Amino acid sequence: MSRRVRRRGSYSKDKERADVSAPFAESSDHCEIPRPWAPRGCADDAAVDWTALPDDTVVQLFSRLNYRDRASLGSTCRGWRLLGSSPCLWTSLDLRAHRCEPDTMGAIAGRCVHLRRLRFHGSKTASALINLQARGLQEIAGDYCGEITDATLSVIAARHEALESLQIGPDPCVRVTSDAVRHVAMCCTRLKRLRLSGIRDVNGEAINALVRHCPQLSEIAFLDCGKVDEAALENVVSLRFLSIAGSRNIQWATAASSWGNLPNLVGLDVSRTDVSANAVSRLLSTSKNLKVLCALNCSAVDEEGSRNPSTFINTKGKILLTQFTDVLRGIISLFKGSVLNEQTIFVQWINFQNEDKNLNDIMIWLEWILSHSLLRIAESNPHGMDDFWLRQGASMLLRLAKSSQEDVQERAATGLATFVVTEDENTAVEPARAEAVMQNGGIPLLLELARSCWEGVQSESAKAIANLSVNSKVAKAVADEGGIGILANLAKSSNRLVAEEAAGGLWNLSVGEEHKAAIAEAGGVKALVDLIFKWQSGADGVLERAAGALANLAADDKCSVEIAVAGGVCALVTLAKSCKVEGVQEQAARALANLAAHGDSNSNNATVGQEAGALEALVQLTYSQNEGVRQEAAGALWNLSFDDRNREAIALVGGVEALVALAHSCSNASQGLQERAAGALWGLSVSEANSIAIGREGGVAPLIALARSDTEDVHETAAGALWNLAFNSSNALRIIEEGGVPVLVQLCSSSVSKMARFMAALALAYMFDGSLNWFHRMDEVALVGSLLEGSSKSVNFDGARRMALKQIEDFLLSFSDPHIFSVTATSSAPATLAQVVEAVQIQEAGHLRCSAAEIGRYVAMLRNPSSILRACAAFALVQFTIHGGRHAMHHAGLLQKAGASRVLRASAAAATAPIEAKMYARIVLRNLEHHQSAAST
Repeated sequence: MSRRVRRRGSYSKDKERADVSAPFAESSDHCEIPRPWAPRGCADDAAVDWTALPDDTVVQLFSRLNYRDRASLGSTCRGWRLLGSSPCLWTSLDLRAHRCEPDTMGAIAGRCVHLRRLRFHGSKTASALINLQARGLQEIAGDYCGEITDATLSVIAARHEALESLQIGPDPCVRVTSDAVRHVAMCCTRLKRLRLSGIRDVNGEAINALVRHCPQLSEIAFLDCGKVDEAALENVVSLRFLSIAGSRNIQWATAASSWGNLPNLVGLDVSRTDVSANAVSRLLSTSKNLKVLCALNCSAVDEEGSRNPSTFINTKGKILLTQFTDVLRGIISLFKGSVLNEQTIFVQWINFQNEDKNLNDIMIWLEWILSHSLLRIAESNPHGMDDFWLRQGASMLLRLAKSSQEDVQERAATGLATFVVTEDENTAVEPARAEAVMQNGGIPLLLELARSCWEGVQSESAKAIANLSVNSKVAKAVADEGGIGILANLAKSSNRLVAEEAAGGLWNLSVGEEHKAAIAEAGGVKALVDLIFKWQSGADGVLERAAGALANLAADDKCSVEIAVAGGVCALVTLAKSCKVEGVQEQAARALANLAAHGDSNSNNATVGQEAGALEALVQLTYSQNEGVRQEAAGALWNLSFDDRNREAIALVGGVEALVALAHSCSNASQGLQERAAGALWGLSVSEANSIAIGREGGVAPLIALARSDTEDVHETAAGALWNLAFNSSNALRIIEEGGVPVLVQLCSSSVSKMARFMAALALAYMFDGSLNWFHRMDEVALVGSLLEGSSKSVNFDGARRMALKQIEDFLLSFSDPHIFSVTATSSAPATLAQVVEAVQIQEAGHLRCSAAEIGRYVAMLRNPSSILRACAAFALVQFTIHGGRHAMHHAGLLQKAGASRVLRASAAAATAPIEAKMYARIVLRNLEHHQSAAST
């Protein structure tokens, strides 16, 4: 997989977080993978005496650090510990990027006495909050708390009686009931804002408890709830803002009647519900102080508005926000008599002075509910929303991203990351939506947000950039705007979530060949390698994205060298050996495969093979239950097998057995896995010892099965492996007995791949060139099973030989041009031979490398009684010695050592030889002369 997109739901489950450092402990967020070259201590002890800095300077220094770094810095001495615990540094705390166990909470409790605002992530952290002892907390916001219970929420409320704002969501709190809402009401009597998501039933008793105990309650949001007692909400007379977006089973007639009587209600959000058009009309007409009614993605309202646009014209000065109205223009209309720009509405209103004291609160609430609803709509991706997103949805998210509220900026960035993704599994990003973001100035804006001082905003902006960069046009815009450097810097963040999303952005950008060098120049390679060394194995997302980006970069020769220099081989091998997460394993194996793919241009192939445990780890990964892991591990072993030492070392660690087992098991697997399994066996079978071992392990039968594939890449690699195996007499017998001759004949006659046809013909030639000395003995036809370790299959070898030779002849004739060959037969001019070469050359064959034994086999075949096999041998030697071939010089040298010139001259002059065989022999002689001349100059 070369790229990845992320939607908000990627964090929907509690995952192991990075620990917030204890007062006198080093951070435990760093991975235990040691850098082989890391220094043990500082080389220069002549450092500045930092403890001599004035206290106010130190406090300013602390204020610019995140919580983890404050704790680590405070552990250096007693004085700095006291300064690091200054109340002004600990009024607000964001724990979302950290794993917060009870002992960790206890460790930082002393600093949180004056804490006023807390954000956290996950149900486990919620349970540990009681150890924080921050009784002065006024605002708590927790996300992804799907497992939070009544007991936990009740204890949180009881321990924090000064709470004014409680927000738990957006994941549904399915284990929270009305009992917890009632306990919150009784304990938190100063409550002004309550936002809860996904409660199954908010009954009248709970709502009336809020009425009795929370007289200052001005905002309620019961989002995506199963049922809400709509009539009881009429009793919350202090209510100014109400949102029931996404909630079900609402009795709208009752709701319209009851909520219209709320004396202070100025904002109502019914988005994503089945509210009726009549209920909306009634609320607009009966609610005396209502200013804004938001009904985004309400099908009944949208249908009525499309069918009869005049239905909602008479709103008595109230603003109705729907998919068919201009939302931003509607918001601007709140500022009567003032000129505001739609592009900057959520920035301008902050400095806007107005006699209406409600306007500030309305705008704060509007930003929150709009960002929330747009995100949830983007997540569900309902049908028929393209027009809305292109017409105003993308623009709204971009405007909201400029909000002064941190959580609104985050949700807007997450919405931008989410709405462009139409299919998670296939990394499908809708081009029109992505380009709408770009055309509306979204790339510079997101890059600006990525440099925010708020780490949550950094993380979500980086995620948006990553997803949008799947589109090549957006990727270019990101690169042109300096986004690669920004992401490379964010990848160095000590916040795991920021580093993870930044690595994801580099992963997607590195798909483009034009961006690879820029990523390396920006320090991206080192940053990605450092991530693997830095983070614990529990940080699965960081590791997968870093390995995925390195895998893409490793496909580039220069970047692959830089990865090796930065310690990337050690890091990736460690992941392959020790990480148990399949996504990480897959990307690590893919990265190693790409690093090993540059055998001719750098030494990475040998370097990977020599790294301790690398080959063993890759062999073990071929047994993985995950197909992607098996595929990439087999691909890595295939590439590594091009190195002679690696080839033998793979076999020594069980590679033959593993790959034969993989080939047996992948008959119904993906084409990619089949190709790599066959390819790895092809690579190993270059060694005769490995070839024999593959035959003994039962590798012939699955390779024959793969050779039957209709997929060109699969049957081509299988043909290559069978060609190598057929060199050995025992394997040749196995191929014949297992029914391989008809398969190779079919392949040789019908494959669209010239290489597959060529290698199938060579395999058939090996099997029937007389080297086995058995096909002449017809009395052994029925007894060959005894030669195959006890099998009892019988084969008509004579018939198989005739079939094979006929197909080899047909194959050779398919390259024969009678006119060119007849002209060449009567002329010795180089130009005429060049025409023959042009007609018969198989470009890919120039990449094949033969051993001395194989070249000797073809030379011997030139003397074969069969004119077909003599012509086949000459044809093969033409392919192996053509000028410009990767190994042509090597093959020419082997032919010279084997004394082939004399045999070739005899073949060229043979009166009874076919004209094709004569031409091929002459061409090989000319090739040898050329290479000999080149070697002497």
